[in-house]
Amino acid sequence: MGLLKYLRTLKKSFNRYIPSVEILISKNNLLHNLEEYKKEYPQLSLAPVLKSNAYGHGILQIAKILGREGIVFFVVDSLCEAAVLRNDGCKSPILVIGYASPENINNDKLSNVAFTITGLEQLQAIARIIKTRKKFHLKIDTGMHRQGILPEQANDAIKIIKTSNFINLEGVCSHFANADDADAGFTKLQIERWEKAVVPFKQNFPNLKFFHISATAGVPYSGQIYANVARIGMGLYGIDTSSLTKLNLKPVLQMRSVISSVKMIPAGECVGYGITHKASKPVKVATVPTGYFEGVDRRLSNQGFLKVANRHCPIIGKISMNMTSIDITSLPEIKLGDSVIIISDNKNDFNSAEQMAKLAGITPYEILARIPQHLRRMVI
Repeated sequence: MGLLKYLRTLKKSFNRYIPSVEILISKNNLLHNLEEYKKEYPQLSLAPVLKSNAYGHGILQIAKILGREGIVFFVVDSLCEAAVLRNDGCKSPILVIGYASPENINNDKLSNVAFTITGLEQLQAIARIIKTRKKFHLKIDTGMHRQGILPEQANDAIKIIKTSNFINLEGVCSHFANADDADAGFTKLQIERWEKAVVPFKQNFPNLKFFHISATAGVPYSGQIYANVARIGMGLYGIDTSSLTKLNLKPVLQMRSVISSVKMIPAGECVGYGITHKASKPVKVATVPTGYFEGVDRRLSNQGFLKVANRHCPIIGKISMNMTSIDITSLPEIKLGDSVIIISDNKNDFNSAEQMAKLAGITPYEILARIPQHLRRMVI
């Protein structure tokens, strides 16, 4: 058998494989959320954030859905993510928002990809190293102090850019540190710094196309900011992190599995590693082949929930690497192979990403972004 024929046969066999854990992505909900932002902020162009595998939703699946929706550019973290999109046939403009080494920028052959200048030292190295013209957005540090040139370094940056034949500055950007807080004091300080910092760039580069500082949490401040683009990440996936406005957003992702075993245990018996759960009465225990490797945060042990037959079933015992136990005593009809919702796409459910994050004392970002890339994503 030839290699090509063998690979096709192998692919067909995998297509027949039904995984015990899978991710469902709602195209309708994703497009609904995009439309909500377009309606609420018609003055802004929207740049969907696809970094970290589209916050766990699947970078290729999300890009295919949004590629024809009039977005200004996709935002990714790395050149690797940009290459993944291009290799899959994505034609949309891309901005690499994270750090890229000057050597990798110089060697990059991908079309229509812009890079973020994250500091003055990097800018100096880029000016020395690159030999072909590339697109850039310059990040200004307005107070988060992770990336960006300081406002007082603006003149040095402008001089370097203007004397380079290969740096095509098409945008400037920044990032809010505390926009999801009800106290707007620090955000307003950042806005003041941004408004001053962009002035010399507008004066020296009159053809600048993009100005952006707001992510999902900060976009309600857009009326107070000189900007024409918003980078929408978590909000696009149905979770509004803003404390100022609440759009009618719908979660895009559902994670589901199956019941892999069912048993009755008597009172006094324990469940899971460390015997952290002791049954006070006879309990019907179901095992689900999904654990912390699959993205079920271990801090949900003995306090989280999975959903079976429209009922919230408590997680009992410690969550294992690839298994979670739940109490289904109230569901006597449940049997092997029945469906289990691990992460619900109903934000009010106890096992929605938002509610799971509250129970675990973390953010919904951590719940979603930790879903492994190998799990199959199905667009529905």
